[in-house]
Amino acid sequence: MAENNQSQTALGDVAARTLANATKTVPMLSTISPRWLVHLMQWVPVEAGIYRVNKAKNPGAIEVDCSAKDERELPATFVDYEEWGREYVLNAVNTVVDVHTRVSDLYSSPHNQIREQLRLTIETVKERQESELINNPEYGLLNNVAASQKVKSRTGAPTPDDFDELIAKVWKEPAFFLLHPQAIAAFGRECTRRGVPPPTVAMFGSQFLTWRGIPLIPCDKLKVTKGKTNVLLLRTGESRQGVVGLYQPNLPGQQSMGLSVRFMGINHKAIASYLVSLYCSLAVLTDDAIAVLENVDVGNYYDYK
Repeated sequence: MAENNQSQTALGDVAARTLANATKTVPMLSTISPRWLVHLMQWVPVEAGIYRVNKAKNPGAIEVDCSAKDERELPATFVDYEEWGREYVLNAVNTVVDVHTRVSDLYSSPHNQIREQLRLTIETVKERQESELINNPEYGLLNNVAASQKVKSRTGAPTPDDFDELIAKVWKEPAFFLLHPQAIAAFGRECTRRGVPPPTVAMFGSQFLTWRGIPLIPCDKLKVTKGKTNVLLLRTGESRQGVVGLYQPNLPGQQSMGLSVRFMGINHKAIASYLVSLYCSLAVLTDDAIAVLENVDVGNYYDYK
């Protein structure tokens, strides 16, 4: 009987926890992705918010000759320019974060409420930025592929033959394939079925599949609709006449490239407001800087949001 009374009076777990501190994480946000496209893109600062792509007119009309040693008559030529190149205007991704001062004053230990609200909002803004770089109707990659650079899948699933055709379209220093993770899995299945498993390469501390030495970069912003998606191949960099990202430098309250946070004040309801702004765009400098493999079958007939 004495042993039974002793067990009943022992301190239990629930009561003991009232004196213990829990180690708390910062808030987790499941929509955060690596955003490899943003990391791999060359970014060009645009001081006045406008980026003009100038091009030579009639490149085939530029005449040169290989003369014999005893000949002194040289061809005369000049390089003409298009009168007005395409102009890209920076696009804004904006939102306002509201935090009640009572909340930030009383509940900011161990994690600062304002800092965490801004951190998670900035992550969401950057996710939207990557989506716009791919899907924006004006400057997005998918909407700026020339008709001559579009490839139709031979079998439905993404195959090595399809990827080789993309490489033939972007043969001048191709940088990387960009595709949905499910498309990478479908391509891997096709390679395994043919007995040519793709090798991997290490970048940014992660492993990536490759094809012909070109890495396959996963991106969930390339949508899968009814089991179909697209695969992009890019050449990047201004010096390579590839694809470049555009951003506004030297913003007031700048936190990172093209992104600023500005305090907007506290209203009469004691709510503090912060404006989060990100200015960016993208330019395809030449038609052969990008190609797309359209409507490939990834084998899962549901939509990825």
